[in-house]
Amino acid sequence: MITVHHLNNSRSQRILWMLEELGVPYEIKRYQRDPKTMLAPDSLKKIHPLGKSPVITDGDLVVAESGAIIEYLAHTYGKDTLLPQAGGQQWLDYTYWLHYAEGSLMPPLVMRLVFEKVKTSPMPFFIKPVAKGISDKTNAIFIGPMIKTHLDFVEAHLAKNTWFLGDNLSAADIQMSFPLEASVARGIVGQHRPHITAWVEQVHARPAYQRALEQGGEYDFA
Repeated sequence: MITVHHLNNSRSQRILWMLEELGVPYEIKRYQRDPKTMLAPDSLKKIHPLGKSPVITDGDLVVAESGAIIEYLAHTYGKDTLLPQAGGQQWLDYTYWLHYAEGSLMPPLVMRLVFEKVKTSPMPFFIKPVAKGISDKTNAIFIGPMIKTHLDFVEAHLAKNTWFLGDNLSAADIQMSFPLEASVARGIVGQHRPHITAWVEQVHARPAYQRALEQGGEYDFA
């Protein structure tokens, strides 16, 4: 039996979605973020030394990192459903989007979140204007343009494709779900990127996704 070590409001929600799409039985062990730091509890380190989520156990196997988990589940349980045939352009596209989600798209989104939090973090009053100025300037000249380039790139791709590999859902879509959901929820996508918004809406409409939400509980990706 697969156990999903599930942290609330985290990337592990997409692992639940994948398992629901595959129809693979699983159980959930729940962990809650510290309400002040929003970090995962130390108890997760008993499963994996980094103490991060998602992480799954499948018998004696421990698999961490979203991409590695999705790869493992796809190859072990979903070869005929969520994986393209090996070799050729579709396989290369699948591999690209699977790694792009966390390797290219997520870093500037995380940076934006961190710099936004700097502005609201407790600090001496005389430091606040300096911190706000640095944060706003960094977002304006570096992080913002980088995010725009990435979202325009994804929008152009989805303008020509129903899913990331074309007409059919794949494991690459599941991996891409978290950064795009977060981008829509935080208002970064905007009204001028309708294909990203439509893609997120069709993800949310899938019965397997809705079952995963019921299993995972409250999910705030904003």
